[in-house]
Amino acid sequence: MNNGTLMHDIHEFIRHLLSAAAAAGLYGMSHQQVVRLVGVAHTSLSRALTVRPDIAILEVDGELVIDAEPQPFTLVLDRFGKMLLENRIGHLRFLAGIPLDELSQFVSALAKKDSGTLGSGAFIRVGRVEMPETGEESGSLGAGNVGSASGHFSLEELPAIELTRMIEIYEAVKRKERLKPSSIAETVAELVEAFKREGEALLVMAALREKDEYTFTHNANVCILTMAQAMSLGIRGQLVNDIGMAAMLHDIGKMFVPDEILTKPGKLTDEEFAIMKRHPVKGARYLLETPGVPRLAAIVAYEHHMRDDLSGYPPAPQGWRLNLASQLTAIADVFDAMRTRRPYQPAKNPHDIGNLLLSKTATEFHPQLVQNFLLMISRRAKNG
Repeated sequence: MNNGTLMHDIHEFIRHLLSAAAAAGLYGMSHQQVVRLVGVAHTSLSRALTVRPDIAILEVDGELVIDAEPQPFTLVLDRFGKMLLENRIGHLRFLAGIPLDELSQFVSALAKKDSGTLGSGAFIRVGRVEMPETGEESGSLGAGNVGSASGHFSLEELPAIELTRMIEIYEAVKRKERLKPSSIAETVAELVEAFKREGEALLVMAALREKDEYTFTHNANVCILTMAQAMSLGIRGQLVNDIGMAAMLHDIGKMFVPDEILTKPGKLTDEEFAIMKRHPVKGARYLLETPGVPRLAAIVAYEHHMRDDLSGYPPAPQGWRLNLASQLTAIADVFDAMRTRRPYQPAKNPHDIGNLLLSKTATEFHPQLVQNFLLMISRRAKNG
């Protein structure tokens, strides 16, 4: 096994470890999804340890170093490094022969967000970081604080699971690899199941989020808000899953837009905006060519910027009728984007966003769908 393959296995271990800890925080260690993720994490780690029987991972000034080799930036490694810092871990060593139960105990400690239980074991050695602050132990995993003071979970935990999967999906797209629809379908199915248990809490947190973590969690929020609209309109069954999957993938075409345009802090030039406007077509074409993706996903990717009066892009022929899923996604997309701090735009409060949506009814958005969305958000917020 060459060094590249070794690092691939270590990175796969880290990715599954993140997902396992996030899932365990939601569902507990006995959940079948958690058991599966811990198992695949253990397999990847064990494979790497057959080549390098002592693997060291350090976080040094914001940089992750694995086996004395500084790692290039990836979203997965960045999240892992933040997780180490938040749990006051500066150094990890994994030794060959690590049993599944010891890794499972380590995941459980991460999921509990209790740095005090993250001690060394026979095969996992934990080096602590002394923090100058006093007060509560740092215990959040992934993005922001993933649990409330009362101990109840919030939506911030849910994207931690889907975020890791979406990172894998989008990084694969950027490498021009084939999309894996089954992974997205699994994520959406879990969101649907979570709605059945915690629907109002999920919706409120998605609607009221103020994090500055955008690209991937935005897709999760758009998915949640779009499925909530669909359910409020009486849509049930597989169609809800298909709508959720379409909403999750609505901006997939942006992966074909240069990063310097996507992340530009100022206004785009006419030429840059012309490039940006191609992303619905590119996304729809990509999804149409991907086996296993519902046709609805390609339709939503193509239509989500068309506007209710067809004045958006790409240009639509006279008489074109927008799909309902595209209209629901467009409302959720704008709402969540405006609730997020961006380099070029501060976050707006829900009241101002509601007024803006209402001002654009019959041009950008369907009037009845906007009214339904705002009533839904208001009702859930009051109940929450």
